[in-house]
Amino acid sequence: MALLALHLFSALAFVVSSSSATSIISQIGVCYGQLGNNLPTPSKSIQLLQKLNATGVKLYDADPNILNALNGTKIHITVMVPNELIINISSNQTLADQWVQHNVVPYYPRAMIRYILVGNEVLSYNFKPLWFYLVPAMKKIHLSTETFGLSSIKVGTPLAIDVVESSVLLPSNGTFRSDISNKIMKPLLQFLNSTKSFFFIDVYPYFEWASKPNSISLDYTLFAAQNVTFKDPVSGLIYRNLLDQMLDSVVFAMNKLGYPSIPLFIAETGWPNDGDIDQIGANIYNAATYNRNLVKKFTAKPLVGTPARPGANISVNIFALYNENQKPGPSTERHFGLLHANGTNVYDIDLSGKTPDSTYSPLPQPTNNKPYKGKIWCVVAQGASWTELGRELDFACGQDNRTCEAIRPGGKCYKPNWFVLHASYAFSSYWAQFRQTGETCFFNGLAVQTSKDPSYLSCQFPSVNL
Repeated sequence: MALLALHLFSALAFVVSSSSATSIISQIGVCYGQLGNNLPTPSKSIQLLQKLNATGVKLYDADPNILNALNGTKIHITVMVPNELIINISSNQTLADQWVQHNVVPYYPRAMIRYILVGNEVLSYNFKPLWFYLVPAMKKIHLSTETFGLSSIKVGTPLAIDVVESSVLLPSNGTFRSDISNKIMKPLLQFLNSTKSFFFIDVYPYFEWASKPNSISLDYTLFAAQNVTFKDPVSGLIYRNLLDQMLDSVVFAMNKLGYPSIPLFIAETGWPNDGDIDQIGANIYNAATYNRNLVKKFTAKPLVGTPARPGANISVNIFALYNENQKPGPSTERHFGLLHANGTNVYDIDLSGKTPDSTYSPLPQPTNNKPYKGKIWCVVAQGASWTELGRELDFACGQDNRTCEAIRPGGKCYKPNWFVLHASYAFSSYWAQFRQTGETCFFNGLAVQTSKDPSYLSCQFPSVNL
């Protein structure tokens, strides 16, 4: 009973403290990545951002061409210090000063740079060598902003939701991971609190739902559920969408370390508009529904906030501006864009939240909202470059795992001069062996998944069974 009272008091504290955040000007921005070989120019891209009615843009560096294109616009800008500079900057104020002087000072204030983010998801497991350098580097960059008279620029760092140790589905149980909680998160929160900055969080309900599609309602995840709610058994707070549960898990985690009032900023969120056969729910219908409803939620007047912070003003960056064809990983990674690489809309959307859905063009009905059951093969994509294909074939066959035994001279799938067939066999064989360890059917953009069996005669292609 005492624990329940404590959490109810904590929830009330969030409600009270959230009012201080309502004076902050919020933004609905877009993440502008450049991992594509076919993307429009920076100047054209900024025109497209304005056409979307974006009020903010997040860059993954401080590209001078983009910053120059943003000169004179009213778009709030986020620039990023790359991960590889964190260690050196953390112990060298001169390097921090040089970075700010080179990447911010020449453009400010005509380019409305408002946020400098140090690193990208640094506290995730794959960046462990950087963990203890993060906060010192942030302090150095902050001191640089003060040195150059840029104190209005907020310094932060975007964190993935994996900084929360407990299940994000039970917000009141929100706790930061034990390996970072006291030694890193406490000093980080102290810095954000003392500089009146934001807790920048990358939060993707899509991945949480896709990992548990039979236990989480898709409509609930898309902000479209009419009668689905979740009541936190400890706080008593009522939730009507998955994003709020995930955000409030961070709010409760901050409160447990003594920082109940640091405002949230969603540095990244979004939904894939396409994906591989085995990637459930990645389609235009769901992406449009999620992002349109996201915009409605965070542009609503009066402000909505979250159950733990009703009325809080939360800024959002939608990932991403373009479908980027050179992003590694599963096909979903290359299909989060609001726009195709040619600048046309993947689906209609107005980031001001003022356009009624009824005026938009009809959306294609989804066909992959249920898990795929059956066999999948990984084969050469149409139009793949033979020069690049040779390198990827050498990679797949060079792992000393008998991947390509069947396509060597004398093998049951060996066909002289059938280069593409050999590459498809190698891709399927390699992927079937190593999919469980995280390998994807990508091969530098030369491979795609198929449910059509490419086997012929006595040559049976290895497959993945779902």
